[in-house]
Amino acid sequence: MTNEFLGMPARLTRIEKDIAEIKGDIAEIKADVAEIKADVAEIKTDVAYLKGTDLELRLHQKIRTLTSQALKLRRAHVVQGPFQEPQPTFIARIEDALDDGQITSRQEGRVDNTDFVLTAQRREDRSPVWIAVEASNQVHASDIERARASADALHAIFGTDVMAVVAGYGIHQLDADRAKAAEVTYLQLSQFAPA
Repeated sequence: MTNEFLGMPARLTRIEKDIAEIKGDIAEIKADVAEIKADVAEIKTDVAYLKGTDLELRLHQKIRTLTSQALKLRRAHVVQGPFQEPQPTFIARIEDALDDGQITSRQEGRVDNTDFVLTAQRREDRSPVWIAVEASNQVHASDIERARASADALHAIFGTDVMAVVAGYGIHQLDADRAKAAEVTYLQLSQFAPA
Protein backbone atom coordinates (compact mmCIF):
# COMPACT_ATOMS: atom_id res chain seq x y z
CA MET A 1 0.00 0.00 0.00
CA THR A 2 2.80 2.36 0.64
CA ASN A 3 4.01 2.18 -2.97
CA GLU A 4 0.50 2.88 -4.18
CA PHE A 5 0.18 5.70 -1.71
CA LEU A 6 3.54 7.13 -2.75
CA GLY A 7 2.43 7.05 -6.42
CA MET A 8 -0.73 9.05 -5.65
CA PRO A 9 0.81 12.54 -5.90
CA ALA A 10 2.12 11.80 -9.38
CA ARG A 11 -1.26 10.44 -10.42
CA LEU A 12 -3.04 13.45 -8.91
CA THR A 13 -0.69 15.77 -10.77
CA ARG A 14 -1.53 14.01 -14.05
CA ILE A 15 -5.25 14.16 -13.24
CA GLU A 16 -4.99 17.87 -12.44
CA LYS A 17 -3.08 18.42 -15.68
CA ASP A 18 -5.76 16.48 -17.61
CA ILE A 19 -8.53 18.51 -15.92
CA ALA A 20 -6.72 21.76 -16.80
CA GLU A 21 -6.48 20.63 -20.43
CA ILE A 22 -10.16 19.70 -20.44
CA LYS A 23 -11.06 23.11 -19.00
CA GLY A 24 -9.01 24.74 -21.75
CA ASP A 25 -10.77 22.61 -24.37
CA ILE A 26 -14.17 23.51 -22.88
CA ALA A 27 -13.28 27.21 -22.98
CA GLU A 28 -12.29 26.83 -26.66
CA ILE A 29 -15.50 24.96 -27.42
CA LYS A 30 -17.55 27.69 -25.70
CA ALA A 31 -15.77 30.36 -27.74
CA ASP A 32 -16.37 28.36 -30.93
CA VAL A 33 -20.05 27.91 -30.07
CA ALA A 34 -20.41 31.64 -29.38
CA GLU A 35 -18.84 32.38 -32.78
CA ILE A 36 -21.15 29.87 -34.48
CA LYS A 37 -24.17 31.45 -32.78
CA ALA A 38 -23.11 34.88 -34.02
CA ASP A 39 -22.61 33.51 -37.54
CA VAL A 40 -26.04 31.82 -37.48
CA ALA A 41 -27.68 35.05 -36.30
CA GLU A 42 -26.03 36.91 -39.18
CA ILE A 43 -27.15 34.23 -41.64
CA LYS A 44 -30.72 34.46 -40.32
CA THR A 45 -30.66 38.23 -40.82
CA ASP A 46 -29.29 37.83 -44.35
CA VAL A 47 -31.86 35.16 -45.25
CA ALA A 48 -34.71 37.30 -43.88
CA TYR A 49 -33.47 40.23 -45.97
CA LEU A 50 -33.25 38.05 -49.09
CA LYS A 51 -36.71 36.60 -48.48
CA GLY A 52 -38.10 40.10 -48.04
CA THR A 53 -36.43 41.32 -51.22
CA ASP A 54 -37.71 38.27 -53.10
CA LEU A 55 -41.24 38.91 -51.84
CA GLU A 56 -41.11 42.57 -52.85
CA LEU A 57 -39.80 41.63 -56.30
CA ARG A 58 -42.53 39.04 -56.81
CA LEU A 59 -45.15 41.43 -55.49
CA HIS A 60 -43.89 44.34 -57.59
CA GLN A 61 -44.85 42.40 -60.69
CA LYS A 62 -48.40 41.61 -59.47
CA ILE A 63 -49.42 44.24 -56.91
CA ARG A 64 -51.77 46.11 -59.24
CA THR A 65 -53.67 42.97 -60.21
CA LEU A 66 -53.78 41.61 -56.66
CA THR A 67 -55.07 44.79 -55.08
CA SER A 68 -57.55 45.38 -57.90
CA GLN A 69 -59.05 41.91 -57.51
CA ALA A 70 -58.95 41.67 -53.72
CA LEU A 71 -60.13 45.21 -53.00
CA LYS A 72 -62.56 45.63 -55.91
CA LEU A 73 -60.61 48.42 -57.57
CA ARG A 74 -60.01 49.57 -61.11
CA ARG A 75 -57.29 51.58 -62.79
CA ALA A 76 -54.81 50.77 -60.03
CA HIS A 77 -51.47 52.41 -60.58
CA VAL A 78 -48.27 52.07 -58.55
CA VAL A 79 -46.88 55.51 -57.70
CA GLN A 80 -44.14 54.23 -55.39
CA GLY A 81 -42.52 50.84 -54.98
CA PRO A 82 -39.25 49.30 -53.87
CA PHE A 83 -37.98 48.94 -57.44
CA GLN A 84 -39.10 52.25 -58.89
CA GLU A 85 -38.65 55.91 -58.16
CA PRO A 86 -41.77 57.62 -56.81
CA GLN A 87 -43.60 59.72 -59.37
CA PRO A 88 -42.48 63.38 -59.28
CA THR A 89 -46.05 64.66 -58.86
CA PHE A 90 -46.51 62.32 -55.89
CA ILE A 91 -43.32 63.60 -54.24
CA ALA A 92 -44.36 67.19 -54.90
CA ARG A 93 -47.74 66.63 -53.18
CA ILE A 94 -46.01 65.11 -50.15
CA GLU A 95 -43.55 68.01 -49.92
CA ASP A 96 -46.36 70.56 -50.31
CA ALA A 97 -48.35 68.85 -47.55
CA LEU A 98 -45.30 68.99 -45.29
CA ASP A 99 -44.69 72.67 -46.11
CA ASP A 100 -48.36 73.48 -45.47
CA GLY A 101 -48.37 71.66 -42.11
CA GLN A 102 -50.84 68.98 -43.25
CA ILE A 103 -48.37 66.26 -42.23
CA THR A 104 -45.37 66.02 -39.96
CA SER A 105 -41.85 65.14 -41.06
CA ARG A 106 -42.41 61.77 -39.37
CA GLN A 107 -45.46 61.15 -41.58
CA GLU A 108 -43.46 62.20 -44.63
CA GLY A 109 -40.81 59.64 -43.68
CA ARG A 110 -43.47 56.96 -43.13
CA VAL A 111 -44.92 57.51 -46.62
CA ASP A 112 -41.44 57.56 -48.11
CA ASN A 113 -40.68 54.18 -46.50
CA THR A 114 -43.96 52.51 -47.46
CA ASP A 115 -43.32 49.39 -49.55
CA PHE A 116 -45.99 50.19 -52.17
CA VAL A 117 -48.27 53.16 -52.68
CA LEU A 118 -51.00 52.87 -55.28
CA THR A 119 -53.80 55.06 -56.50
CA ALA A 120 -56.99 53.57 -57.93
CA GLN A 121 -60.74 53.93 -58.24
CA ARG A 122 -63.38 51.94 -56.41
CA ARG A 123 -65.26 49.74 -58.86
CA GLU A 124 -68.72 50.50 -57.53
CA ASP A 125 -68.64 54.31 -57.68
CA ARG A 126 -65.33 55.24 -59.39
CA SER A 127 -64.29 57.29 -56.34
CA PRO A 128 -60.54 57.79 -55.92
CA VAL A 129 -58.65 55.81 -53.29
CA TRP A 130 -55.03 55.63 -52.16
CA ILE A 131 -53.61 52.30 -51.01
CA ALA A 132 -50.64 51.86 -48.68
CA VAL A 133 -49.18 48.34 -48.78
CA GLU A 134 -46.61 46.87 -46.40
CA ALA A 135 -45.23 43.49 -47.50
CA SER A 136 -43.69 40.93 -45.17
CA ASN A 137 -43.12 37.19 -45.30
CA GLN A 138 -44.84 36.81 -41.92
CA VAL A 139 -47.08 39.77 -41.10
CA HIS A 140 -46.57 41.16 -37.59
CA ALA A 141 -48.03 43.98 -35.51
CA SER A 142 -45.30 46.38 -36.71
CA ASP A 143 -46.31 45.81 -40.36
CA ILE A 144 -49.93 46.53 -39.47
CA GLU A 145 -48.98 49.72 -37.61
CA ARG A 146 -46.84 50.92 -40.52
CA ALA A 147 -49.58 50.29 -43.09
CA ARG A 148 -52.14 52.12 -40.94
CA ALA A 149 -49.79 55.07 -40.35
CA SER A 150 -48.99 55.31 -44.07
CA ALA A 151 -52.67 55.25 -45.02
CA ASP A 152 -53.47 57.93 -42.43
CA ALA A 153 -50.68 60.14 -43.80
CA LEU A 154 -51.96 59.63 -47.37
CA HIS A 155 -55.43 60.68 -46.22
CA ALA A 156 -53.98 63.83 -44.66
CA ILE A 157 -52.14 64.62 -47.90
CA PHE A 158 -54.82 63.85 -50.47
CA GLY A 159 -58.07 64.11 -48.48
CA THR A 160 -59.61 61.09 -50.21
CA ASP A 161 -60.41 57.56 -49.13
CA VAL A 162 -57.45 55.39 -48.23
CA MET A 163 -56.87 51.70 -47.67
CA ALA A 164 -54.21 50.19 -45.46
CA VAL A 165 -53.00 46.77 -46.61
CA VAL A 166 -50.53 44.18 -45.34
CA ALA A 167 -49.47 41.43 -47.71
CA GLY A 168 -47.60 38.27 -46.82
CA TYR A 169 -47.35 34.51 -46.79
CA GLY A 170 -48.77 34.21 -43.29
CA ILE A 171 -50.24 35.98 -40.27
CA HIS A 172 -50.90 34.72 -36.74
CA GLN A 173 -54.47 34.97 -35.50
CA LEU A 174 -53.59 37.65 -32.93
CA ASP A 175 -52.11 39.83 -35.68
CA ALA A 176 -55.09 39.12 -37.95
CA ASP A 177 -57.31 40.40 -35.16
CA ARG A 178 -55.07 43.46 -34.77
CA ALA A 179 -55.30 44.15 -38.50
CA LYS A 180 -59.08 43.90 -38.47
CA ALA A 181 -59.33 46.23 -35.46
CA ALA A 182 -57.05 48.77 -37.19
CA GLU A 183 -59.01 48.48 -40.46
CA VAL A 184 -56.02 47.04 -42.26
CA THR A 185 -56.72 44.48 -44.99
CA TYR A 186 -54.58 41.33 -45.08
CA LEU A 187 -53.71 39.93 -48.51
CA GLN A 188 -52.66 36.27 -48.37
CA LEU A 189 -49.85 35.65 -50.87
CA SER A 190 -49.69 31.87 -50.80
CA GLN A 191 -49.58 31.76 -54.60
CA PHE A 192 -46.19 33.51 -54.43
CA ALA A 193 -44.66 31.31 -51.76
CA PRO A 194 -41.27 29.95 -52.83
CA ALA A 195 -41.29 26.23 -53.53
